[in-house]
Amino acid sequence: MVNELSSEKVRNKCDPNFMHGETTKGLVPLQEIIGQERAIRALKFGLGIKERGFNIYVAGSPGTGRTTAVRSFLEEMARIETVPSDWCYVNDFSHGHEPKAIRLPPGRGKEFQRDMKNFIENARTALPKAFESEDYAKKSEATIQAIENQRKELTDKISTEAQKEGFVIQSTPIGLLLIPVIKGKPVTDEQVMALPEKNQKEIQKKRELLESELRSTMRQLADIEKAGRAELEKMNHDIALYAIGHLVVDLTEKYKDFPDVVAYLTDVQNDILNNLSHFIKEHKASSQASVPWMKEVPLRKYEVNVIVDNSDTKGSPVISEFNPTYQNLFGRVEKEAQFGTLVTDFTMIRGGSLHKANGGYLILRVEELLRNPFSYDGLKRALKNQQIVIEEVEESFGFMTARSLKPQPIPLNVKVVLIGDPFLYQQLYILDMEFNELFKVKAEFDTTMDRTQENIQQYAAFVCALCQKENLKHLDGTGIAKLVEHSSRLAEDQQKLSTQFAEIADIAREANFYALQENSDFVTETHVRKAIEEKIYRSKLIQEKIQEMIKRGMILIDTDTDRVGQVNGLSVISLGDFDFGSPSRVTASVSLGREGIIDIEREAKTGGPIHTKGVLILSGYLSERYAQDKPLSLSARIVFEQNYGGVEGDSASSTELYAILSALSGLPLKQSIAVTGSVNQKGEVQAIGGVNEKIEGFFEVCKTRGLKGNQGVMIPESNVQNLMLKEEIVKAVEDGKFHVYSVKNIDEGIELLTGVKAGKRLEDGSFEKDTVNHKVDQRLKQMAEKLKEFPSFLTEAEKKKED
Repeated sequence: MVNELSSEKVRNKCDPNFMHGETTKGLVPLQEIIGQERAIRALKFGLGIKERGFNIYVAGSPGTGRTTAVRSFLEEMARIETVPSDWCYVNDFSHGHEPKAIRLPPGRGKEFQRDMKNFIENARTALPKAFESEDYAKKSEATIQAIENQRKELTDKISTEAQKEGFVIQSTPIGLLLIPVIKGKPVTDEQVMALPEKNQKEIQKKRELLESELRSTMRQLADIEKAGRAELEKMNHDIALYAIGHLVVDLTEKYKDFPDVVAYLTDVQNDILNNLSHFIKEHKASSQASVPWMKEVPLRKYEVNVIVDNSDTKGSPVISEFNPTYQNLFGRVEKEAQFGTLVTDFTMIRGGSLHKANGGYLILRVEELLRNPFSYDGLKRALKNQQIVIEEVEESFGFMTARSLKPQPIPLNVKVVLIGDPFLYQQLYILDMEFNELFKVKAEFDTTMDRTQENIQQYAAFVCALCQKENLKHLDGTGIAKLVEHSSRLAEDQQKLSTQFAEIADIAREANFYALQENSDFVTETHVRKAIEEKIYRSKLIQEKIQEMIKRGMILIDTDTDRVGQVNGLSVISLGDFDFGSPSRVTASVSLGREGIIDIEREAKTGGPIHTKGVLILSGYLSERYAQDKPLSLSARIVFEQNYGGVEGDSASSTELYAILSALSGLPLKQSIAVTGSVNQKGEVQAIGGVNEKIEGFFEVCKTRGLKGNQGVMIPESNVQNLMLKEEIVKAVEDGKFHVYSVKNIDEGIELLTGVKAGKRLEDGSFEKDTVNHKVDQRLKQMAEKLKEFPSFLTEAEKKKED
């Protein structure tokens, strides 16, 4: 039986007195997320469990409070947790391109950095002073003089022996040479060759003996110089160690509980002692440098690069990375130009979000993570290996790169929370075998919650918190009631409230604007209604254009007469920010044939697969109901008239069936009643989406042409609970100017549209006479008999039966 809905059924109104005359100003602000018990429970579990792989994927639509809830829970947990360590990079004096990572308690990283800076400054001051002292000068001169005395003693001795044998020692660029002396004058080799052979042999014999002694003397001189240099170096080492030793001892004592720091300080001391020239001569040589930073370059290797500083952190860190590029996540090694060449060192290592969140929590948006190349794979690798590796992107994927630094990896202990769409979760779960191993907890945020009195009170508390936070005018009972009704409209359910709090907050903000314009003390239902209507008005230009075309007859929509094979269907057009309903004329034509139901939309490739499925179901319905005693011998063509943008969905399948039944029975359908609803093979009318927009779209057409009291819409009974119609339509229903009917099956619907009884099947298989089903059945029988006159249409089985 067709059920006409009362005005109370088409909109679930909220009693404005539920607040007992109060406003949101007197409420306690909401401090938690409401309507998300399942997600909150999952979050608590995921954040509480510390085992490996229990990272969290927060699934839900934007505006449901998922990001707010995640940050709220993380910050609450992080507040009572231990502050993680600082991390520094220092130079490795053995392998300069592999900087070492040092872990220190929170706040000690910057302290260590300052201590090392002060140490180097003190060393730069103390060392030159030590080597410029009179004591050093005296010791150095004494050592050098002792070496010179030994050199002179040896050279004098060899010179005296040479003179006794008639030679002099001459210093040349190639070394010391023995020159013969005859009659007190040095002679050349040519002059020696002119002497008698006996004299030549005697001179050569003496020269050989002297050369042997000379070589021995040269070796002694080299040993003396080597010993002298060693003695000077030892003296320099001792003086430098005396100058900076106490500084190193002080630092070593201060950081004695950190073996890595102690080892590093030892390496620093040894490197300074081995490179004293950087400290002793730098103040002289560097003053001539044209670039100020050039004198600092040799001393950079003693700096401390703090990449994680938790000195001001309270509890564990909660980091949100909104642009998760590979470098932003894992850090990078910066480079600077020097004389046209890019150079780098460990002081240019920069940490990423993983470094900052290490020991705490990292929040990432899945869409942004997947949009950045290499970031997702890099994150998985870091979580699997439990370490952060700073490297060039190309190098991590095996491509050739210029040689750069290879910083020591840092151990990773972080809880990663991904926030994204439920669809992306499904795709990652299916397509990535590692995803489930790393993100074992799913926290899914719902888009609706039950419309209970308790939840309505919490809604009011949410609005109270919003007003206090953003300094908005508070809402009175009527304003909150209207906001609750709008929430049910967003949820498309009379018994639900939307958890799209972002949209609710926007309406409250806009209503506040209109309240300010009117200088009202509180936001009332008038302001909320205006906010909703104005938001729709800003986006409904296309709808108004279509309404105008219908009014001017450019789009043919009949709302008054009765027509055979023609019915007004209801569809929804989505513009992204705005959905609206628009009626469409659906027509059906029938003839003899074997084609069955032909969907012109499908033939023209403007119909989607779901719409095609809906049309095919109609064949199943006709076959079961009318083709038990005869073949279904018809060719029926159905189409959405003046539709050129494509058709998708099965919500018009009942509409199409009504048009076919009308065309077969010859009974006209009321054009004043628009129809929506899908149908199954048993003739049951099923629920569809967008029911409010569809009803409102037809109402606008009827209102434009004038409401005559006979217009209305017919919807599935299962959609009654989704009705949250505009108050204008509620008033029209209340006044009897517009009607909303609900039906369970096709028989109920066809009775309403034709005004003729549908008709039940009798025991003999026929239908009650003068009913819709009887007329359809008789027409199909006539068509089956008529088809026999055309053998070319008969099947082989039918031809044999005729013979």
